[in-house]
Amino acid sequence: MVVVLLAAASAVFPGSPAQAAEIPCPHPRIAKPSAPPRPVPPADNPDDLKVGGDDLATHGLIVPPGAKQPPAVTATTWIVADLDTGEVLGSCGPHVHQTPASVQKTLLAATAIDKLDPKQNVKIVQSDLDIEVNSSAVGIVPGGTYPVSTLWLGLLLNSGNDAANALARMAGGGGADGVAKTVAAMNAKARELGAFQTHAVTPSGLDGKGQFTSAYDLALIARVDFANADFRKYVLTKIAQMPAQPARKVGGFQFQNENKLIYNYPGAMGGKTGFTTVARHSYVGAAQRNGRRLVVTLLGAEARPIRGWQQGAALLDWGFAQPAGSSVGHLVTPAEVAASAQATSAAPEKASTGGGAGVAAKPASKAGGLSVLAAVTAAVVLAGIPLLLLLVQRRRRRIARNQSS
Repeated sequence: MVVVLLAAASAVFPGSPAQAAEIPCPHPRIAKPSAPPRPVPPADNPDDLKVGGDDLATHGLIVPPGAKQPPAVTATTWIVADLDTGEVLGSCGPHVHQTPASVQKTLLAATAIDKLDPKQNVKIVQSDLDIEVNSSAVGIVPGGTYPVSTLWLGLLLNSGNDAANALARMAGGGGADGVAKTVAAMNAKARELGAFQTHAVTPSGLDGKGQFTSAYDLALIARVDFANADFRKYVLTKIAQMPAQPARKVGGFQFQNENKLIYNYPGAMGGKTGFTTVARHSYVGAAQRNGRRLVVTLLGAEARPIRGWQQGAALLDWGFAQPAGSSVGHLVTPAEVAASAQATSAAPEKASTGGGAGVAAKPASKAGGLSVLAAVTAAVVLAGIPLLLLLVQRRRRRIARNQSS
């Protein structure tokens, strides 16, 4: 009986708990790029890693059982999800912190697109052009006047960082503190959506200290964006016109959509490209096929052997090949996030220090309950062992006395 109890205690408190080995993500072999060091990310929050399901708490590959191996891409992390059902079809490091580059503009859109009248005219101020030298700009000029809709096109087609500042300033009230207010609103929007790895410092995605996102978070943000008719119209626009500014003696000009998916992928719905030397290439894209609408997000990619949008296209093909209902997790909804926050505040003794507590898959709660039960069982087992040992010793002494007599 002692042996049985000792075995039970060993099972509850193993010397070195077995951890499921992470599956490496498939990557092609490429030469290491010459790039600045990546910023040190925040420490992983175990609760945040489980947002959308326990299986998503991995830095490696997660795909449905029996699924075909996804394509090898240079992206460090990625996710493919269903825009309508919220099912996550597969992912590589879904909650790993990464730097966003210009795909952060999708968060600006999710935050501000409904706040601004597309027909409103915006007068550009000098601070709107306070962007990194040689970074992407659509070419608006101080003193010029542009419709909000044109600024959104400049932001989403040509990745204009100048347009990002102008839109953020106006969404924040139009004053000198408008951009800061909008960045704060972007971070509030991220928390509302359950995008707990996301922290914005700039509205454009230009690198900033402490600025991070994740492939999962970008999918949550994209789901909001693609639900918006104006966003869908903008990102499918191939060519747009920047109006002339006679008072500034600046002529009009055309600019094109840099997202090559819309030219080359049947059913493409549009998306957003991104690049900085620190973040490397990032991409958000969506497409529809046979009644399904899928989104792909990827971060930390290289342009060779294939560009970011091509990596996105390959992953979309893989996603469309998965049968309906395939899932390794789900995209949480704002309603789930709000319900979790309410439940946490109503039961502070159960609250976690992490922002994502309570929005993981239901099995996570059961696992927690089992952990408590296991701990109680172990305590009872360990407390009983000394008594059993004492009884065994006394029994052996009685047998020895009887034998000697």
